[in-house]
Amino acid sequence: GELHLEIVEYKISKEKGVDIITSLPIVVYHEKITGKIDKPIEGKSPNKHNKFFFIVEPLEDNVYAAVKEGTIRSGRIKKKDPELRKQFIELGYDGKKAERVKNIYEGNILIDETRGQVYLGEVIEMIFDTFEDVMRAGPLAREPCIKCKVRLMDMKLHDDAIHRGPAQVYPADREAITGAMRKGSASLLEPLQTHLIEMPDKFLGAITKLVDGKRGQMLNVKQEGTNAEMEAKLPVAEMIGWSSDLRSATEGRGTSSLKDQLFEKVPASIQDDVIRKIRSRKGLAENQ
Repeated sequence: GELHLEIVEYKISKEKGVDIITSLPIVVYHEKITGKIDKPIEGKSPNKHNKFFFIVEPLEDNVYAAVKEGTIRSGRIKKKDPELRKQFIELGYDGKKAERVKNIYEGNILIDETRGQVYLGEVIEMIFDTFEDVMRAGPLAREPCIKCKVRLMDMKLHDDAIHRGPAQVYPADREAITGAMRKGSASLLEPLQTHLIEMPDKFLGAITKLVDGKRGQMLNVKQEGTNAEMEAKLPVAEMIGWSSDLRSATEGRGTSSLKDQLFEKVPASIQDDVIRKIRSRKGLAENQ
């Protein structure tokens, strides 16, 4: 919590005499696909001799849950894995599609749906690299992606190996995957925390105003005698200074404890502004 950090900062700077530089906490967002596209998006290599075609769509909830729980192991699948195939079939995939899952990374999967590609073995590792790179840093604000199903639909490669090297494959793959994500309505997700706030009942109005001012949502309120409890969901980005604000609003008599954490879509009215601020902090061009 913030109070703990303030104490550590005080000890280092005052008691140990070490000068330190601090900054406001950095909030990590996530990027996610919310829509589907009808046809693959093309990515073309700089030399124009190679093309890759991708579709990106939301990953099924049950598959995502299995990956996050560890039921389905993450990693690159370089040879047939009967056990993994069986697991995907149990989750609703048909046999052929289950065999074509080639990479599971940070709650996202890559499926190879190409057919008869002679040079696939020469470029598949580069495709894995690009897939993982984009999933680590999505197209909107270079934030981690979750619940994305990336489908490699087709590719057209030059016959001469010298014309289909890393300098050609990586940009083409990135262009296709990020293009498919943008076309599929990529959205920014923000972290939220559910807090249980306890206070004397006379401060209930002040806490209601505080929560509302931080884009928060009241989930439940209980009163017993002169004490009150409020369960509220608050965006992490708005909680910088929360401990101090809570003390001020309750004359130091209110306490807050964390109950749950989750990610939800950033409100459409502020998404562009949030993306712009993240890109500015990372030194990225405003539109890229």
